[in-house]
Amino acid sequence: MANILTLAESNELLNKGKVLAYPTEAVFGLGCDPDCESAVLQILALKQRNIEKGLILIASHYQQLIPYIDESAITNEQKHQALASWPGPVTWVFPKNKNTPYFLTGKFASIAVRITDHPVVINLCNLFGKPLVSTSANLSAHEPCRTANEVAKQFGKHFPILQGETGKRSQPSEIRDIKTGQIIRQG
Repeated sequence: MANILTLAESNELLNKGKVLAYPTEAVFGLGCDPDCESAVLQILALKQRNIEKGLILIASHYQQLIPYIDESAITNEQKHQALASWPGPVTWVFPKNKNTPYFLTGKFASIAVRITDHPVVINLCNLFGKPLVSTSANLSAHEPCRTANEVAKQFGKHFPILQGETGKRSQPSEIRDIKTGQIIRQG
């Protein structure tokens, strides 16, 4: 049996600096407040992921991403290219804002961001008032979880999971570089 939470309960956990799982377009994600270092470090420990790799932020709208990206380092054409692909399954790697914490970007001078079209995540980001860290919900060397029960199997029956279903996508989001347009990961 999984520990299923409502939207309000999930928002409360985020505000307390906790980690939770939530459905995305293809798989369940692990998320937290991107400004809470202890929560981000907990996700990295859960996933056995090196901090140097950096993380993705997922948002309900572009304004939520502005505190983390450096808009002055891209052209209007580049910005419009990203906006034209959103909301949707394309993650763009933007130059990071000078105040964006190292624990989000790792060794990079950039940050990966996406505006989701998943209604559950949109509602959570809107209620929380900012983006979430978004990384696939799976332990190192395990397949990403596609159901709440799979999350409970990998992370334990008490792990908090926002109620909802994943979208119909079979692949994680495509990742592209905003400066070059280069595809970093096929979607």
